[in-house]
Formats: sequence, C-alpha cells, structure tokens
Amino acid sequence: MGLGPNFLWGGATAANQSEGGYNLGNRGLATVDLLPMGNDRAGVMAGKIKMLEFDDQHFYPAQVAIDMYHQYIDDIKLFAEMGFKTYRMSISWTRIFPNGDEEKPNEEGLTFYENIFRELRKHNIEPLVTLAHFDVPVTLIKKYGSWRNRKMVGFFENYCRTVFNHFRGLVKYWLTFNEVNMILHAPFLGAGLCFEPDENEEQVKYQAMHHQLMASAVATKIAHEVDPENRIGCMLAGGNNYPYSCRPEDYARAVEKDRENYLFIDIQARGAYPNYALKKFERENIHIVMQEGDQELLKHHTVDFISFSYYSSRVVATDPSVAHETAGNIFKSIKNPYLKSSEWGWQIDPLGLRSALNILYDRYQKPLFIVENGLGAVDTPDENGYVEDDYRIEYLREHIKAFKAAVEEDGVELMGYTTWGCIDLVSATKGEMSKRYGFIYVDRDDEGNGTLKRSKKKSFYWYQKVIQSNGEDLE
Repeated sequence: MGLGPNFLWGGATAANQSEGGYNLGNRGLATVDLLPMGNDRAGVMAGKIKMLEFDDQHFYPAQVAIDMYHQYIDDIKLFAEMGFKTYRMSISWTRIFPNGDEEKPNEEGLTFYENIFRELRKHNIEPLVTLAHFDVPVTLIKKYGSWRNRKMVGFFENYCRTVFNHFRGLVKYWLTFNEVNMILHAPFLGAGLCFEPDENEEQVKYQAMHHQLMASAVATKIAHEVDPENRIGCMLAGGNNYPYSCRPEDYARAVEKDRENYLFIDIQARGAYPNYALKKFERENIHIVMQEGDQELLKHHTVDFISFSYYSSRVVATDPSVAHETAGNIFKSIKNPYLKSSEWGWQIDPLGLRSALNILYDRYQKPLFIVENGLGAVDTPDENGYVEDDYRIEYLREHIKAFKAAVEEDGVELMGYTTWGCIDLVSATKGEMSKRYGFIYVDRDDEGNGTLKRSKKKSFYWYQKVIQSNGEDLE
C-alpha cells in the first residue's frame, strides 16, 4: 500500500502570519494582530499581559506579515509551479465579521476569499481551510470575555454557516480550530483568554475548551448539512511525550501528559468526554457547565478526519533534578540526549512522527492528515535571494520517509501532507521573520524592513520533484 494517486501534497500558512492588510477591506481587529515582537509576546499569548489595542512601544509583525493580501495571485502561481495538490490556509474571522457579533457578513471579506479559492481552483489546487487559526475578534473579548462565554458558540455558528454556504463547491476540506489543545498552553493565543488576578485559570480554560468543542461540533453539523461532500477535521498540536527513564513514574507521567492533549480529539473524534477527564475534573474541582443537548451534539457530530502538526517529540521526568529543558517551544520538554536540535532548540525526531501516526490511527481509526511539519532555520540568501537550504531538505526528507513507512509498512490511512510555512512567514511563537520555514524566501526582516520580494530556495525545486514522483524521489 503506497501513498496512492490522490495523496494531497502541499503547504500550509495562516492568515495572521502571512496576510497582512489588518485594516483593509473593512476587516476588524483580531487577537493575533496584537501579538508583539519581543519579550512581552509570551506574556500576551499566555493571557498574563492584557493587550487589546496597539501601542507605540511595540512592533506588531502581523499588521503587514508578508503582504499576501496583495500578493496571493503570484504566491499561488509559485505553489502551482511546485505542483501543490492542496494548500492549507485560514480565513480571518474578522474579515467576514469585523466585530464577530454582527448578523450580516462583510461582503468585501467574502469576495477576497472567494477570489483566492477561485485562483487555487484555476491551478487545480484543493483548498484546505482552517476556520479559526488562533483568531478571535477583539470586540468579542471586550464585550463577552471571549470563549469563556457560551454566546461565542452562536457567533461562531453564524460565521461557519456564512462561509459554508458562500463557498459551497469551492472548498471541500475544512478544519475547525487550529491546534485546539493550545488553549491549555497559550490561552490568549488559543482562545483570546485574558485572566484576572484572582481567577481560577484552570476552570476558565476548561470551560472555554467546552465552548470551543461545542462550536466545533456545531460547525461539523452545519458543514454536512450544507454540502454532504464537505469533509471536516479537527487539528491537534501533536508530538508524543517520552518518559525520560524506564522508571514507572516517568512512564505514567508521559501517559498523563499525552492524555492532556488527546482529551480534545477524544471528544471531537469519539463524541464524549473520556472517563480520565471526568476524574481529573472531579479531583481538581473543575466544573464544566453544560447545557441540555450538549452531550448529544458531541456524540452525533464527530469529525471526518484528524489533522495534526508535528515538529518534535517531547520528554517528561518526575525527578526534579532532571531539569535541563529545551529552548524555544511553547510545550515545555526535557532535552532528549539522543536527538539533534534546531537553531531554536526544537528537537528533530522523524521516527517520532511515525510513532505519532500509529498512535493516533490506533486510537481513533479515522483518516489522518499531517497539516504542519517543517524546520525553522536562519536562511542566508545570495544576491538573487537564492538559499542553499540543504538542512531543510534533510529534515523534510527524513519526515517524509517516516510517514511513508507508517502508511506502507504499518497501514496507517493518511490523506495528505502540508509542510508548515511553505512561503516564509511570521513565526507564531516568536514573531520573527528570521525563523524561516519556506521553500520561497521573502525579503523581510524581524524589524519589518525589506522589499517583500519572493525568490525560490533550493528546497523549492526539491519539493517540486518530490510531488511529481508522489514521494518516490527524495534525493
């Protein structure tokens, strides 16, 4: 069993990291616009620093990003030249509903995305569209407290109903919430949550989680009603936890940390809160407020497929003396002495991808889709913007070998593979441009200087060959 002729090769971006045009086309302000460069970024993402307006002390890279708002036609041509079968992108919620609570959508926003989808279709590229990629209208935070408020489910339903109807026939593959488990690790990034000093943060996070999961079920229901051809998936920030040692306590901690992330997908794919979660809530005095009918909705509107991001595995230990953590990732991890690390301290583990695929497929028995995978690195272009990025090619080659083995040797059902940041974009965790993932170099630096000119890296031609050969030619 090989990858098959319909395997969806492509690349992935997010509106907030690539689009720019934050104040154009009647777009409203979103959470992700307000993530600054610099030391305060992590505090804002965690909901500890409240930043709901721009100020003069910070640089906000998402305002311009890589200006795909104006350059998407040429960018899509480059994707088509590589041979993309699919392009994963997100819709900016505030382009469709600038404040989030309007009854009628913003027609300029609908037209903008319709034009993108038609351009993709012109090049026979299947859009894979994320409905909420770390994207909450700021007005909904100010007026309602964001996802802590049940009313958000209704606002999201209105947004979903609008885009599913408007783009019927143009988009078939949808994802509800990007890295839905990120709410536990970066609550403002994941759900627009800002905490008050005396709040029970765990209670707020898990209640907001319930509202997002309800919204995901509602979206799944509507997608199938509007067009039975629609395929809708969930999206997990993936990567398993290894025990640091063979001490039973370390293994038990790894199981516990994995469950923390699986909880979301257990509900979206299986349709009910698992017993381990109910016991956790009981132990920790967390009370999830549900309405009548919530459990039925979750049960009857599970996702069609499971997508996930994979950059690295993680390591956990129970011995407090084992404290040497890796750098740079939102997910804390003990350093794995058996693995190399990227320049940002993310550990490189292709075999971990094969393991993750097997674990997810064994657990859910639903088709899988790798929608983010890539290497963030400093690229040094020549005078023509060309980059000899053999380090990126090596990273991707080994991960492609790993997922091919999961399909061909283990029997995992895999729909496709979209590398993260197929064109250089703003890093989510750091806000940097210098942390580059793309096959296409974009002339812009961390301070916002540069021409925004696009140029092809060595990896551009390599990935073109990979797609043409359906993953057979990886040299």
